[in-house]
Amino acid sequence: MTHSTGRGQGPDGQALLVVAGLADLAVSTLGTAAGAVRGLLRRSDTADLVREAEQDLQARGRLALDRCTNVPPAHLEVLARHALARRAADGGDV
Repeated sequence: MTHSTGRGQGPDGQALLVVAGLADLAVSTLGTAAGAVRGLLRRSDTADLVREAEQDLQARGRLALDRCTNVPPAHLEVLARHALARRAADGGDV
């Protein structure tokens, strides 16, 4: 059964409905998260969980930084590596 009060008929009304829906979603998500935190605090291995969460976050951070800052090696570094490889292949001193 639907109940229409005339809201959401214009662009302003639709925006209001979207904002109200987002607010409701945020409140329900926060309530669920608060319940999960309360459950975690009751556990006896909380320190281990925190340590593991910290390690997971650090690993995710490293991956994110690697993904965002993947800089190719400097041109002179590439040339130096090629020169060393060529010298080693020719039997020269490295």
